[in-house]
Amino acid sequence: MAYGSIKEALLDGRWPAGERLPLTTLKADLGMSKQPIMEALRRLDADGLVEIVPQVGCRVLRYDMDQMTDFFTVFASLEGAATAVAASRRKDVDLARLEAVHRRIDALRDDPDEARRGHEYRTLNRTFHSVIHDMTRSDIVRDMSLRMWDLSDFLINTAGLPAPMGSALERRHCEHQQIYDALVAGDVAAARSRTEQHVLNNVDLIRGQQDELPRTRIPTS
Repeated sequence: MAYGSIKEALLDGRWPAGERLPLTTLKADLGMSKQPIMEALRRLDADGLVEIVPQVGCRVLRYDMDQMTDFFTVFASLEGAATAVAASRRKDVDLARLEAVHRRIDALRDDPDEARRGHEYRTLNRTFHSVIHDMTRSDIVRDMSLRMWDLSDFLINTAGLPAPMGSALERRHCEHQQIYDALVAGDVAAARSRTEQHVLNNVDLIRGQQDELPRTRIPTS
C-alpha cells in the first residue's frame, strides 16, 4: 500500500524533481509506521524514481535533459514497434475499446480545470496505450512497456511545470487520433511512425516546460 500510494503521487507530479521527501510527512499522510514506508522508498529507489542518500534522507530523483532525451528515444522505438505489431493483429473489439477511451479523452477538453485535466489525461493516456499493448497479444510487450510508462509519466510530471499535460491535451489528443486511424487501417508503417513521434514529442514538451521553470518553480536541491 505504501509503495503504490507514494509511486502514484510521484507519477502524478506531487513533488518536483530534487525535492526532499520527509519521512515524518509521509508517515502522517499515509498513517503508517516507518518500516513499510522505508521499504516502499527502497523499491522506488530501485525503480529510478527516488534517491535515498545515507545520513541525508530521500529525494525525488532528478534526470538531466540528455538523460531524458535518451530515454524517450529508446521508449519511442519500443512503443512504435509495439503499435506496429498491434496494427497487424488488432481486432474489431480492440478498436472499439480504443475508440471508447479516445472519446473519454476528447471529453476532457471541456474541463476548465487544467490540473484536473492533466491528472485525468495521465490516467486515460495509460489506458489508451494499454489497450494497444493488449492488441499485440504479447505478455512480454505489456511487461516491458509497464516500467517505461511509469518512468515516462514521472519525467513529464516532475521535470517541469505542474500538470504539464493539462495544457498539452489538444495536441496529444490529435496525435492519438492519428495513431487510432493507422490502427483502424491496419497500416503498420504509419502506426509505428506516428507512435514514435508521439513519444518523442515529450522531449519538446519537457524542454519547453523547463524553459519556463525559473519564473514559476525553483526545485529544491
